[in-house]
Amino acid sequence: MEPSDPVVPGAPPPSPVQSAQLVEHFFRHETGRLHGALIRLLGVHNLTLAEDVAQEALLRALHSWSMGGVPVNPSAWITRVAMNLAKDALRHQRMSAAKEPAIIKHIEQTFANPAVALENAHEIRDDALRLLFVCCHPSLTPDAQVVLALKVLCGFSTGEIARAFLTSEAAIEKQLTRTKQRIRDSTIGFVIPEGPELAARLDGVLAALYLLFNEGYKASAGERLLREELCREAVRLTSLLIVHPAGQSPRSHALLALMLLTAARFPSRLDEHGDLLRLDDQDRGKWDQSLIGRGLMQLAEAAQGSNLSEYHLQAGIAAIHCTAPDYASTDWARILRHYDELNRLKPSPIVALNRAVAVAHLHGPQAGLNAIAEIPQRDRLDTHYLLHAVVGELHWRLKDHRAAAGSFRRALQLAQVGPEQLYLTRMLERATELPQAV
Repeated sequence: MEPSDPVVPGAPPPSPVQSAQLVEHFFRHETGRLHGALIRLLGVHNLTLAEDVAQEALLRALHSWSMGGVPVNPSAWITRVAMNLAKDALRHQRMSAAKEPAIIKHIEQTFANPAVALENAHEIRDDALRLLFVCCHPSLTPDAQVVLALKVLCGFSTGEIARAFLTSEAAIEKQLTRTKQRIRDSTIGFVIPEGPELAARLDGVLAALYLLFNEGYKASAGERLLREELCREAVRLTSLLIVHPAGQSPRSHALLALMLLTAARFPSRLDEHGDLLRLDDQDRGKWDQSLIGRGLMQLAEAAQGSNLSEYHLQAGIAAIHCTAPDYASTDWARILRHYDELNRLKPSPIVALNRAVAVAHLHGPQAGLNAIAEIPQRDRLDTHYLLHAVVGELHWRLKDHRAAAGSFRRALQLAQVGPEQLYLTRMLERATELPQAV
């Protein structure tokens, strides 16, 4: 039986679409906490069971909230549902006869009373960190660590993960299956490591948080370009990380700086109709100066170390944009130097594409096209709309409208986010309405 928390007084039950959106928003925020609490009780070897229990709790929330409204404390509601489901699952599993009753008793004592659950809030917050470090165990490959963290901690779908890694959903599903099997066969503990073990896991933790923020900053599919709830969750988890001894490192501060400086520009990324605004069209007066200040403080904290990470460089680029009084004043020479160093430190087709944009700003659109032509593994970007959008823009600036139209047309075929599709449609119309260069 589901908990009987009172609904908000006078609030009519939301529509099925509204309920689905609310549950998705809530579950995105609660995924790490809920999975962490379940795994702490069930054990890391029961990772799949914890996922199944959390998913079932989500489905029950979707059904119940659409019928009777959202409870006053949805977090406590879904936690109690999940714990009741976990208790039932344990009773049906072939677990140690001595261990099973103890776990069930602990669940009942801890989560039967909402007040007790609140008293354990600090422990639950630590569960999210533990889960981050479990996912990033050194016995797993770096890619497997991040994929697992995005799935289990951040609630990403396999499609979202596949787009983040420029690969197929089938490949991600296969990797997740292998990774969970490895965890079942290992003796990974639900702990935050210390000493030498810590450094080996922190890179994976930061990579997962980076991709979580990235998906919120620019959604890979759907009608919304911005998914601010994902960005807020990434900032929350990273903020939690930097105050824990396990995460107090310069690169952690650099990642948080990058998130804050990027989030500061959110209010101007879309116009009042929800249409995409390019950087040169954005109203900088809408940028959140308090976030910029916090980001710059985190960047100063990150400078205390001697090592330079990819997050330092990306945060540095974000800081250059945030501190330029207007678009014309942007220091593209410094940005290009940052991208050159980033491409040396951690080369990737996406980094090289962003570098080519900086080259075009400094040396002209043809130089930008030349830089794109020289990108190693450029074929990995062929199914990424951004490559064709950038190429189309550079051809447009060269007044080669036919080539620009071809690139915009291909970008539009690949784009999966509503505001980007609308923007590319307008660019394509502009390129096809004007005469071609002679």
